[in-house]
Amino acid sequence: MEFLKDIFNNWYAVVLTAIIFYVLYVLIQKILERQAKGKTDKALIKSIILFSIAFIGILSVILALPMESDQKSSITSLIGIVLSAVLGLSSTTFIGNALAGIALKLRKSFRPGDFILVNGIFGRVTEQGLFHTEIQTPDRDLTTLPNLSLATNPVKVTRQSGTIVSVECSLGYDVNRLKIEEALINAANACGLSDPFVHIMSLGDFSIVYRIHGLLENAKSIVSTKSKLTGHVIDELHQAGIEIVSPNFMNQRQVGETVFIPKAHRSKQAATEDSVAENIMFDKAEEAEGIEMKKKLLADVELKVKESQEELKAAETDEDKERIQKKLDKAMALKEKILNRIDSKIEEMDKNS
Repeated sequence: MEFLKDIFNNWYAVVLTAIIFYVLYVLIQKILERQAKGKTDKALIKSIILFSIAFIGILSVILALPMESDQKSSITSLIGIVLSAVLGLSSTTFIGNALAGIALKLRKSFRPGDFILVNGIFGRVTEQGLFHTEIQTPDRDLTTLPNLSLATNPVKVTRQSGTIVSVECSLGYDVNRLKIEEALINAANACGLSDPFVHIMSLGDFSIVYRIHGLLENAKSIVSTKSKLTGHVIDELHQAGIEIVSPNFMNQRQVGETVFIPKAHRSKQAATEDSVAENIMFDKAEEAEGIEMKKKLLADVELKVKESQEELKAAETDEDKERIQKKLDKAMALKEKILNRIDSKIEEMDKNS
């Protein structure tokens, strides 16, 4: 009996400390999850707070252990040395990425759903965190870029209001340039591009390099539109009787004066929409952009809720209070609906990642 009493007296403080911090951890986790509902930016703050509580809890349990004070001091000193070493070795990159992430957020150069090009990597932004930015490339894979790299290298951002799509081709000196420019303009018009124009890029030893440009108003279909424009350039040049071979073209067959323009062909396969390819390539980026748009809508609804609450406080008659309360209830219901949609989308993205 005395043995059990000694065990209870020695380990009572340890068990009690562990239970208190476990309950505290669970309660704070639920509170933070409720406050962070629909806001992915709060995930980092939540992780830091929970890590701090867990770390303090572990230290408290160690200090409550039935050991000599010298042993406790040795253990806590060892933990402190290990943490100092880890922070010292990783602080440069860690802090640099964090500061770069804050700078990118404040600058608002791009947001989830935007097309960016950095260090030869092209894709749509799917996630913009404090330490890294994730983009989805045209092969549907996800690439993680450190924020420090984005802050120290030029980043090309495709404008949502429209971007210029261009295709180059080199043709011989034997064809009149006006005829070529007309065919290239027709190709851009057939592709649905606005305000097309042609630039002569260079005069080579054997051929001239032309580049056709056109404004694409729907930037989401940039990949498929560039492919479509290339196809129309081929078709229009062939229809105009322009041979797309360089003067260096060589064929071992005896072809005489044969002109290498294929015959017209009508495909029996039904044409697909331009956006189909992009929907497959950038599915996660499309979802991320949808969440970002819902967040903007949520911010507008929250503003209306605050305005209605202020109006309700300033209302004098019961009739006005009743009318404003109905308006507030509708806004609150819409806010909850948007929050649920955002959370379900975030959970769906996490499952598919």
